[in-house]
Amino acid sequence: MTQTHAISETQTRAGHDHILILDFGSQVTQLIARRVRESGVYCEIWPFNHADDDKIKAFAPKGIILSGGPCSVLDEDAPAAPEIVFEMDVPVFGICYGQQTMVKQLGGRVAPGGGSGEFGRAHVDVLEHSGLTQGIWDKGAHEQVWMSHGDHVAQLPAGFTVIAASEGAPFAVVANEDKQFYGVQFHPEVMHTPHGRDLLKNFTHKVAGCAGDWTMQSFREESIAKIRAQVGDKKVICGLSGGVDSSVTAILLHEAIGDQLTCIYVDTGMMRAGESQQVVSLFKEHYRIPLIHKDASDLFLGALEGVTDPETKRKTIGRLFIDVFDKCAKEVGDAAFLAQGTLYPDVIESVSFTGGPSVTIKSHHNVGGLPERMNLKLVEPMRELFKDEVRDLGRALGMPEDFIRRHPFPGPGLAIRMPGEITRDKLEILRKADTVYLDEIKKAGLYDEIWQAFAVLLPVRTVGVMGDGRTYDYVCALRAVTSTDGMTADYYPFEHKFLSRVSTRIINEVAGINRVTYDITSKPPGTIEWE
Repeated sequence: MTQTHAISETQTRAGHDHILILDFGSQVTQLIARRVRESGVYCEIWPFNHADDDKIKAFAPKGIILSGGPCSVLDEDAPAAPEIVFEMDVPVFGICYGQQTMVKQLGGRVAPGGGSGEFGRAHVDVLEHSGLTQGIWDKGAHEQVWMSHGDHVAQLPAGFTVIAASEGAPFAVVANEDKQFYGVQFHPEVMHTPHGRDLLKNFTHKVAGCAGDWTMQSFREESIAKIRAQVGDKKVICGLSGGVDSSVTAILLHEAIGDQLTCIYVDTGMMRAGESQQVVSLFKEHYRIPLIHKDASDLFLGALEGVTDPETKRKTIGRLFIDVFDKCAKEVGDAAFLAQGTLYPDVIESVSFTGGPSVTIKSHHNVGGLPERMNLKLVEPMRELFKDEVRDLGRALGMPEDFIRRHPFPGPGLAIRMPGEITRDKLEILRKADTVYLDEIKKAGLYDEIWQAFAVLLPVRTVGVMGDGRTYDYVCALRAVTSTDGMTADYYPFEHKFLSRVSTRIINEVAGINRVTYDITSKPPGTIEWE
């Protein structure tokens, strides 16, 4: 799936106002979109150089936001916004690099930082009233923001005025009220700018005039109509992983097309304790969705015997999954569509903003390759949603809250939480440790504060003492992170009493573990999962 292809399919939210976000490569561009969506406005992110004039006009945005980025507008061949952005008679909001390229393109001047940039928390002095700051910042106020810039605006284009200034950015907020062009040198999308969310909402609602009627209930109704139009009377196959994304996809599809849908759940033998039974019960008994449940644990564990390289593990699991899924799909017969729980971040990340290849950190397990192999068309009803929106959609569909709130679980399952060789005995040890850990997290009321928590069984044995005897057992590592989208993450700061309690329970209740550690690595430099 290329970004160009994604853009060509944007006209799906007829009846709702649109905001277009042009991406210049900022690591937090997705946060802009999340803030806009949270305020009830539909938006999309397009790389600045994948947006030609006709596509922008066809999208009919009520406002355009220019993101930040890592480049300098002073560089040769620096990224720039398409000129049509400033000619469409719609409001424009430039953020950080977006402000600088707007100023430069409209005739102003940007100066190099010369080592005097601003990074981190800063404060701006509000000098004038503005449509952007109306009702949020009063003239004369001293407000906290989050800065991350080297270059700065040095001279404004004609028609612009200074709204706010900081020590390192004399033009921290600028505006051309007649054209409704606004620029800020800081990042309103990050939580460290306390009123940033309100500034973005001012732009979308008060300046651009968006209605704010984008809700998961409206998405549900529109998606059902769209699915029916796409599928007609044909059969659809949906691969269930047991996670939230595929589950919400399946239930939305079933609401749209009923028994034309058949779900396939392949049990690799590497699921968490009781997970397979829970998935089968929810879909077969509660929702009564046609389901093929294939226990292929012997096949997967046999193929992984003696395998220790993490990429080989992933590729082996992916290859076998496709084989097993293909055989199960043949039981359905004459299916025309394959449903996937593709989310909007997957679409955005399919190409970098420069158009060049992205670095592969590690391969991801999905049903990739199945549509071509099985000659099926794709149904991806959630390809416009972020993860938090998927959970909201699940609530709109009436799914059980404890299922909706489940932490993400990787496609390869426990295989990537067990560095080294995978065996049935080690899987059983890991399941028990993971169950104890999550039980304690839930008892402490911390589950919803954490993005993802799990146990890892290390390929290391250490000496211990239990009772009067010597032990030589495995080491268990605990992992818990906070995040908004999984792209960056920080470890959860458990109290030492909590960690001590978990460690004691695991060692006492799980035979085969005699030492417990806690992983305090952030992402980056680490990844959330261990393999």
